[in-house]
Amino acid sequence: MPRLLPKLRAMKFGQTIYDLGPKHQQKQGTPNMGGILIGGCSVVAMIVGAVWLSVRDGLPFFSLDNPLWGLLFISVFSMCIGFADDYIKDVKKRHDGLSPKQKLIMQLVVGVIFSLYCRHLVGTEILLPFTDKTWNLGFFYVPVMTLAVMFMTNSANLQDGLDGLLSTVTAVGMTAFGVFCYFLNAKAGLPMGVRPVVLIGCLSLCGGVLGFLKYNHYPAKIFMGDTGSMFIGGMMVGVGMLTRCAFPMILFCLTSVCSSLSVMLQVGYFKLTHGKRLFKMSPIHHHFELCGMKEPQIVRMYAIVTAIASALAVLIMLGFLK
Repeated sequence: MPRLLPKLRAMKFGQTIYDLGPKHQQKQGTPNMGGILIGGCSVVAMIVGAVWLSVRDGLPFFSLDNPLWGLLFISVFSMCIGFADDYIKDVKKRHDGLSPKQKLIMQLVVGVIFSLYCRHLVGTEILLPFTDKTWNLGFFYVPVMTLAVMFMTNSANLQDGLDGLLSTVTAVGMTAFGVFCYFLNAKAGLPMGVRPVVLIGCLSLCGGVLGFLKYNHYPAKIFMGDTGSMFIGGMMVGVGMLTRCAFPMILFCLTSVCSSLSVMLQVGYFKLTHGKRLFKMSPIHHHFELCGMKEPQIVRMYAIVTAIASALAVLIMLGFLK
């Protein structure tokens, strides 16, 4: 990171701050797109781990049945969408970035391809909470999971609004999910290699965001940008789908989900009441900020909520852990 920071400044990859909410003008020009390093380090660690697994367990490294390639696809291509958006905003200085239509079309394509891959690799069943049973989505698997991909990548993107926020909750949530995945038993019906590869993916991402957090905690020296947030969102939904854990992922990623829901509620309430607002600002972390909470306080609160929600996710999935 010390080598990357001056390069980003020289290339003028600086964040542009707009007067739309909390006063963050002191952050104007802070280097952006640090997510390149999160994604790069995580991908390298995942590949090294997968090579080790192929040697230890005989998992064919270059086979499509190796879940590494699906996980790399969803995370790296999501990161590319975010990179394109950041480049247009921060280098070309067109603050709208990719149009919503362009972004949604690209996410739709990535979501459909990854959903078809998961259907091939792990089938169309997902684990049900509070039981040791599964639910077969059948024909609806691909459209439902495609929507999940689009929702989760955008949710992570929305949560990246305060110094260290997304990095912190990702470290907590992905560490918890990695441990949860490690203890999943044979009743989950996962193909060979899925659990260890997903575990390596979770902990690689955790290591990447913890390293990044050294420079991203308040006051941030660098932001991850859409490049990093969409890589994280892609990885989160990827590990959930590959392990058939769509339901528990809602809890492991609860704060990101709440960020999206707060925006949807705000927009809906605004339209229904002809101009009234449910929150002072959405996503909801900005509401807390406008209520007087400091950024580090909000980050700590979100980390605690993520830890509690992750523990709850483990409890409701005990049927697959015994």
